[in-house]
Amino acid sequence: MNKTFLGAFVIAAILVAGFLMFTLCAKNEDQSAVATDYKNADYVIEGQHVTLKNGVAEVQNSASSSSTIITRYFGNELKADLDGDGREDIAFILTQERGGSGTFFYAVAALNTDHGYIGSDGYLLGDRIAPQNTNLSDNPHQKQVVVFNYADRAPGEPMTAQPSVGKSVYLKIDPASMRWGIVVPNFEGESR
Repeated sequence: MNKTFLGAFVIAAILVAGFLMFTLCAKNEDQSAVATDYKNADYVIEGQHVTLKNGVAEVQNSASSSSTIITRYFGNELKADLDGDGREDIAFILTQERGGSGTFFYAVAALNTDHGYIGSDGYLLGDRIAPQNTNLSDNPHQKQVVVFNYADRAPGEPMTAQPSVGKSVYLKIDPASMRWGIVVPNFEGESR
């Protein structure tokens, strides 16, 4: 009878210890998504989590074991309340180099929460573009809509051509999914 009791006690102890380890790991995983500084936050670029350290992240390219994907803070910051909670958030641009000749530009946001900054999904602006300014939409019906302005190449121009065509993309962050939504520039309806 003592052996049965001892065996049951050991199994129960292992289950409790496993549950506590799982809970602790899950809690640490949730906290890793929040950073004290937006240049050290976690972002999602092309479905891959990228954690910046002082504005830079290097990850081994899964498509090519001999190359590294480098993600960098580019700038063009806009500091504004992007989610309506009264805190100043930040929208800016990250670049990503994947081992080829291209430099890909992504619009991201870092929402300022009670616990720190939470990074968004990246929206691809383009390859080898020339970023200009980032600002809020002038349309009074488009609250918290970020406008990323940049120069791109004309249709049919080679990638080696200098970007010369002005473009703008109007984006609004969804705080629940941390993904950008595209907004029609001169739409008169409300953006909420």
